[in-house]
Amino acid sequence: MSIHKQAIWCLLYLFSGTMVATAQTSGAISESQSASQNTTVQDTTVQDTTVQGPSPRDIADSVAEVRDQRSWEYGPFLNWGTGLGNRDTYKFLWGGFELSKILSPVVHAGILSGQFQYGGNIMPLWQAYTPAPHEEEYTCETTTGQFVNCLLKTGGGTFYGVSLTPVIFRWNFLTHSRKIQPWFQAAGGLIYTTHKFPPNILSNTNPSLGPIIDGGTSVWNFSPQGGGGIHYFIRDKRSIDFGVSGVHISSASLGDRNPGVNASIQVQVGYTFWK
Repeated sequence: MSIHKQAIWCLLYLFSGTMVATAQTSGAISESQSASQNTTVQDTTVQDTTVQGPSPRDIADSVAEVRDQRSWEYGPFLNWGTGLGNRDTYKFLWGGFELSKILSPVVHAGILSGQFQYGGNIMPLWQAYTPAPHEEEYTCETTTGQFVNCLLKTGGGTFYGVSLTPVIFRWNFLTHSRKIQPWFQAAGGLIYTTHKFPPNILSNTNPSLGPIIDGGTSVWNFSPQGGGGIHYFIRDKRSIDFGVSGVHISSASLGDRNPGVNASIQVQVGYTFWK
């Protein structure tokens, strides 16, 4: 074989080897790029999965917000109540507006940890429903000192008035809930009615039944009370409120008689704005 032919075969051999090597290298690069893309897609998928949904820290904590800001509280409320004991035939409907403010930082005292809040309310709607006027049997003492059964006229019906509660001491218990704030309170108020309340024996002007008496009570009464409840936050700075209180009604002997309403249970529902 001549030198020229040998040279041509050598060139062909080197060219074919180079093409094969190039093809192998391109295939390796393509596989590497494909693997890299797959890894990127997987990493992206993992990253997207990681950030899905809000973190618990991002969810609004409405209770902590008003606690930390020592917010003002104001809003309307409605009460429905019933008397207890010898006043179990009495029913009540009250409605008004309350204003109060959280005054203290959190005081740590174990299960009693919480904050102090002071407020007051006014109730332009104050109604008491009592049995209609009727005659009621009593034991009367005659002028001769004898005790006899007698029928005396007793007042009743629906009573209308207004009430002001200038003193509400409330304790908001420390809680980890984001939406429910429990509380306990003690309060004192003043009631004015258009007729003397509660209904009692009407004036007795019959001398045969003993000394003339005035059975009237008073248009002014006081209402010491205490109870508890919760604020349920439906969104930031807005809550629906539920409470139960025991209320005593007494004139402190401002009238001729002071039978009072020793105890009544009042259920309250309200809506509160926080600022």
